[in-house]
Amino acid sequence: MSGELNAAGLRFAIAVSRFNSFITERLLTAALDALERAGAASKDVDVVRVPGAFELPPTSKKLAQTRKYDALIAIGCVIRGETAHYDYVCSETSRGLQLAQMDTGVPVIFCVLTVDTLEQAIDRAGLKGGNKGFEAGLAAIEMGRLAKKLEGAGSKDARASAAPKKKGRRG
Repeated sequence: MSGELNAAGLRFAIAVSRFNSFITERLLTAALDALERAGAASKDVDVVRVPGAFELPPTSKKLAQTRKYDALIAIGCVIRGETAHYDYVCSETSRGLQLAQMDTGVPVIFCVLTVDTLEQAIDRAGLKGGNKGFEAGLAAIEMGRLAKKLEGAGSKDARASAAPKKKGRRG
């Protein structure tokens, strides 16, 4: 079982950090492009802006809890500095986003660049290494479709176990 790359009829939310917006806006544009190319209607994609990467987990969890979306994308960019702040932000953001999807069952695609230099961020936002935002858009579509299939499979299993069992003959 796998999810196909057809976004038609799926709903998405994208939480995007304003911090390092010269990178996150490129990632956002590419994610929106991926969704659109795969058939997502603009009315089915909501974009929510937050101050920084640290605010992505609670925002993503609240969006997922609405049950309006088939998948979410969390977009941010954290560039290493001279203090330990980078380590805390990166680890807590990734942990928080993982918890958001585990707690809600809604796929949350991790599109938070965690890089050492500005050059690395630029490369991952469209120059040398493609655009991680576009890849996140594709992952959101695939996981949104897969989640629907898995929910359907779970419903079939539940119906099968709830069906009355036939009594066998004893002999």
